Amino acid sequence: MKILVMNCGSSSLKYQLLDMENNKVLAKGLAERIGINDSLLTHQAEGKEKVKIQRDMKNHKEAIQLVLEVLVDKEIGVIKDMKEIDAVGHRVVHGGEYFTDSVLIDDEVIKKLEDCIDLAPLHNPANIEGIKACQQIMPGVPMVAVFDTAFHQTMPDYAYIYPIPYEYYEKHRIRRYGFHGTSHKYVSMRAAEILGRPIEELKIVTCHLGNGASITAVKNGKSIDTSMGFTPLEGLAMGTRSGSIDPSIVTFLMEKEDLTAHQVVDILNKKSGVYGISGISNDFRDIENAAFNEGNKRAMLALKVFAYIAKKTIGAYAAAMGGVDAIVFTAGVGENGPEMREFILEGLEFLGFTLDKEKNRVRGKEAIISTEDSRVKVMVIPTNEEYMIAKDTEKLVKGIK
Repeated sequence: MKILVMNCGSSSLKYQLLDMENNKVLAKGLAERIGINDSLLTHQAEGKEKVKIQRDMKNHKEAIQLVLEVLVDKEIGVIKDMKEIDAVGHRVVHGGEYFTDSVLIDDEVIKKLEDCIDLAPLHNPANIEGIKACQQIMPGVPMVAVFDTAFHQTMPDYAYIYPIPYEYYEKHRIRRYGFHGTSHKYVSMRAAEILGRPIEELKIVTCHLGNGASITAVKNGKSIDTSMGFTPLEGLAMGTRSGSIDPSIVTFLMEKEDLTAHQVVDILNKKSGVYGISGISNDFRDIENAAFNEGNKRAMLALKVFAYIAKKTIGAYAAAMGGVDAIVFTAGVGENGPEMREFILEGLEFLGFTLDKEKNRVRGKEAIISTEDSRVKVMVIPTNEEYMIAKDTEKLVKGIK
């Protein structure tokens, strides 16, 4: 079975075509600047050089048409006919309380996704547009929605309800939802496989650390708590996002700086986090270079703040689960940042591990980086959200055939 995985952003489209018989990525690429001047498609077929195609893409439908063109192209494509694509799996950011798992897409599902636009105004409209475009271009091909929020729908009510008047939950569904669910689900399952133990008997803390960052407590295979909340702004300090702060800071800044609420939220989303503290960049590589090689004190402070909040969250989730069997690092910083992993883990040894500094040098590969005699295993597992989306899509499509 060949499955096309689509991840539509507001002006971008990431894709992969996977052959599920051998779990091979046949082709992948990225369409950028959709609806903007100088649209660009970067495409790479297995075993071939990367190709860049400059062509106007006014909307997601035109971007998807171009992707399908290159997939069947004699020179740079990997299939002879579009009919070889058996199904399409779509990443959808927000499924609200409607969806606890991936679903086959029909009109009712799309209506519920539209109902969730208020909860993810930046992401869900693009996700919906991508789905509708695929339905028009590929009529009759099964479509599956895989949600960032679905994995966290197993959180108990006391973990997701905010301590504000309950009527706001009833009227507006204001609660904690969590994000990066596909990544947390994949790496927790993979950790169980590597450890050779049933996930149903494990307590795992998964750390998805990148420009966007979240940590999840996975108990017996289910998310019971996660650091992101009503939106992806809550939780850890991130690349440009503040994470959790005193809510009164919003009104204080509005009054002192003569800003609107929207302007303050924009600052918290786009000008804060490690970028806001360091004043240098939201790229951890730039900040680490400034901190370690140039002696920049604000850059070092940014790294310490990031590490300290992550450390506290890991400890809190060990407490929430009544213990921990494994701590897993994934995503850009988690997979490729040995210094940051060491920063975060320092002081957590009481949980039952010793970091092997030699093994911790690993970047972008699966590894156990704790010593062999550690009761708690510390692991690095590169995330693979596209594979997870494809697996969910395959499972659902096989069920209707």
